[in-house]
Amino acid sequence: MNADAVDAPEAMDLIGSSKYALAANGLTIARLLLAPVLALLILERNPWWVTFWLGWALGATDLFDGRLARQATPTKFGAFFDPLADKAVVLLAGFAIVSYRSYWLIPMVLITIREVGIQLYRSYWSRRGLAIPARTSAKYKTFVQGLALAAAMCPALDGAEWIADVLLWIAVGFTLVTGAQYVLDGQGALRTSGSR
Repeated sequence: MNADAVDAPEAMDLIGSSKYALAANGLTIARLLLAPVLALLILERNPWWVTFWLGWALGATDLFDGRLARQATPTKFGAFFDPLADKAVVLLAGFAIVSYRSYWLIPMVLITIREVGIQLYRSYWSRRGLAIPARTSAKYKTFVQGLALAAAMCPALDGAEWIADVLLWIAVGFTLVTGAQYVLDGQGALRTSGSR
């Protein structure tokens, strides 16, 4: 679940009580638990089609839990763990792909620095009562990252690694631009709130 329209994170329930909130948080938990499984399957590269479809399934859970979350009141659990689950899938799978040299290391390091940095940045201000909502551009960023991972795992693209490389660098571009947007959002929120 995202914190798309959250102005006062302290007013949110921890996990929510509606069936929509519970289902969305359940999908987030499943994504967190299956992210290391996906990484292990990538390292084994066996069976490769199963790995590919598990990656797509994890991407679909992000889409579905977002739709469910919009039917419910945002929760503290979802606001924190949904983006964390996205990052877990992308980073664990990405570095597993790097380990057998289908990806370059530098793009994954750049993605990691942005993802960890922005997670810490948002957490810092959230603890001080200032929400930095998720941006629509960040959803596109997550989609492009997933597309790059899918291309690297797709058995039909074996021998055409350049496609995954191009998509990965596009994902890096989206990742860095959205990171800069979050920093600017935070500075703007500080100016209007007077918080320090």
